[in-house]
Amino acid sequence: MLERIESPRDLRGLSAAELTELAQDIRQYLVASVSKTGGHLGPNLGVVELTIGVHRVFDSPHDTIVFDTGHQSYVHKLLTGRRDFADLRKRGGLAGYPQRSESEHDVVENSHASTAVSWAAGIARGRTLRGERDRTTVAVIGDGALTGGMAWEALNSVAETSDRVVIVVNDNGRSYAPTIGGLARRLDGIRTDPRYEQVLGWGKRNFENRGRLRHFTYQSVLHGKRALKGLIAEQGLFEDLGLKYVGPVDGHDLPQVEAALRHAHEYGGPVIVHVLTQKGRGYVPAEEDVADRFHAVGKIHPETGLPVEPSRFGWTKVFAEEMLEVARERDDVVAMTAAMLAPVGLQPMAQEFPDRVLDVGIAEQHAVTSAAGLAFSGLHPVFAVYATFLNRAFDQVLMDVALHGAGVTFMLDRAGITGDDGPSHNGMWDMALLRHVPGLRLAAPRDASTLRRAFREAVDVSDAPTVVRYPKGPVGEDLVAVESHQDIDVLARHGDQPRVVVFGLGSMAATAIDTAEKISAEGVETLAATATWVHPVPQALLEVIGDAELVVTVEDGLTDAGMGEEWAAYARLAGVDAKWLHRGIPRQFLDHASRDQIIEAVGLEASVIAQDALGALS
Repeated sequence: MLERIESPRDLRGLSAAELTELAQDIRQYLVASVSKTGGHLGPNLGVVELTIGVHRVFDSPHDTIVFDTGHQSYVHKLLTGRRDFADLRKRGGLAGYPQRSESEHDVVENSHASTAVSWAAGIARGRTLRGERDRTTVAVIGDGALTGGMAWEALNSVAETSDRVVIVVNDNGRSYAPTIGGLARRLDGIRTDPRYEQVLGWGKRNFENRGRLRHFTYQSVLHGKRALKGLIAEQGLFEDLGLKYVGPVDGHDLPQVEAALRHAHEYGGPVIVHVLTQKGRGYVPAEEDVADRFHAVGKIHPETGLPVEPSRFGWTKVFAEEMLEVARERDDVVAMTAAMLAPVGLQPMAQEFPDRVLDVGIAEQHAVTSAAGLAFSGLHPVFAVYATFLNRAFDQVLMDVALHGAGVTFMLDRAGITGDDGPSHNGMWDMALLRHVPGLRLAAPRDASTLRRAFREAVDVSDAPTVVRYPKGPVGEDLVAVESHQDIDVLARHGDQPRVVVFGLGSMAATAIDTAEKISAEGVETLAATATWVHPVPQALLEVIGDAELVVTVEDGLTDAGMGEEWAAYARLAGVDAKWLHRGIPRQFLDHASRDQIIEAVGLEASVIAQDALGALS
């Protein structure tokens, strides 16, 4: 059945039996394809009927559909004619999120959560102002994304309009892991109240298919009339904002889903449609995965869901172990996460010290300011977060933490090039941004040992923010220093009077070693070095540079305004005459590809850097 679908319009003429078959085909295809490539499996298994319903009721691209977040858009891609998932999340293949270059049906490429309602509000208002009242804007937002404050700012704004906006809340009780907080409990209450089911059952027995008038009455009650809500609960959460509310409806009952969406479409103004779904639906290994319902998987055996290859010991695991050890030693240390307990390595601490791990939901701004409050109360908070997501809370780092001299430690997971998740997940912006924060100290450890040490040094700082950044993936063998100069380690020395000094920051330290070796092979004395604490400028910088003619810096952050440029400016002011060559990531958005492919594309291979350095000497 799936092979018959080239565009959403092909869905319109399908019978109920054919739609059921299509949903089954989609789930089978998702399991078969994503198991080979890796990707976001659980979220997409949960939105099959919902996405079919959205495309049967609304006319994309005439009507605009925005996903929040875009990792739940695989079904949308299939229904809009993109059935080749063989290279999903690989260079030249389909992106793991919506991408405008792939299809006219894709609008928003950002995979950061809680933005869809704002996008929809702007698009719908633009349509209204242009007189395009026949076009509806649909935001499909996960209930986890509703824990982000931006979503509520947008809901508050949308409620004051008459624009054609339909906000579909995909409520599976989870973002990555189970959704937390007061909102989640409120949705749970609506979802599980037995009185709701009792009233619904009574209505079905007495009104459904019992004549046109009774059937219409049942449909109206089913889809959220306030009279029903008044019987079973407090005033509707969303209706209190001034928004019409339809639901909750069974997100795996396609007729129910379509009926609710049609009610919302016909209303012609802002409407919330509350849809209950099951993450991982139809795939037993995902349904039985209590942790995150196979939210994101690597390559797996489709029959069992087990990994094809065991995961290697990674950077996140190193942090997880050290976090737990520090927590055992110091009862003033608390940990924070923004709805990503397991992905950032806080699960072990949460199991042993549940009261000292705070999950604030997808709310990075709140997390950072709350951390400042925790520091004021005498604790030392550790906020573990993907590097790219700290971008959302820069103002809070600056004005709530740094301004007040708060001892808060930020552990930036997946810093640098992440690759396959595309431009919004590369953690390449943090060093260029954070170097401007007064008093902040930033570490870029090169291996497991320096990560452990940097973390312990960071939590010892009580009067300023500290940042420790580390990449995605497996951690290699320790890179042992051959000599040390205060806060700079020399990793390789080729000759007593180096003409070239190559600094590799963080995960690029190994590249510095390889680069220095290639330069020395051409008869040029060279030294490779690194610093764990890269900002402020290391004290031993001038000593290590010495009389070198050329200094090369290699980093997996932005070249412009990066650490290399900061070091160079410092050295020049101190009278160092050496030339400088900076290599890092250019100021551009990087398409999805493997980390190695991106390294090659941006010229961060040791052979390329060595050739550039030799050219700069001549």
